Amino acid sequence: MALSTHQILVPTVVRALHNLRHVLQTGQAHAREKGIADDALLKSRLIEDMLPLVRNVQMATDSAKNGIARVAGVESLKFEDDETTFEQLYARIDRAIDYIGTFTPEQVDAGEARTITLSTRSGGDRHFEGVAYLSDFMLPNFFFHCTTSYAILRKAGVPLGKTDFLWPK
Repeated sequence: MALSTHQILVPTVVRALHNLRHVLQTGQAHAREKGIADDALLKSRLIEDMLPLVRNVQMATDSAKNGIARVAGVESLKFEDDETTFEQLYARIDRAIDYIGTFTPEQVDAGEARTITLSTRSGGDRHFEGVAYLSDFMLPNFFFHCTTSYAILRKAGVPLGKTDFLWPK
């Protein structure tokens, strides 16, 4: 029996968002234990010209919810990028998970061959077929921001391991 796009995409993204929440909770606990202000950790970057932790979490959730909506052929729910606390980021992740859960298998699977057009920062458009959009852009972008969030916290000294990223308890 072949797996559908929905069966592969939705559980993978939802699990990764739960794992991102866990990584953030571990970071927040570490910050409190070490007397580090939450704000300082949320503004941390891997390197000066990269985005801070808070923006990476926002982009991970946007990539997940917007990507699935694009494949399903609907306008995505908009989130304000105004989070300034861990609690607000947790709520954002939870809202993204809840929203992703509203898509039916039929909606997602119908987008496998749908043409998806993305406007790029350089001003050009990129055109993808649904499955190629997921494999070549959406999922790599989503995991880039999840991984970067993890790496920012590791750089800040948060005691995280590979299992925290892949399958936390």
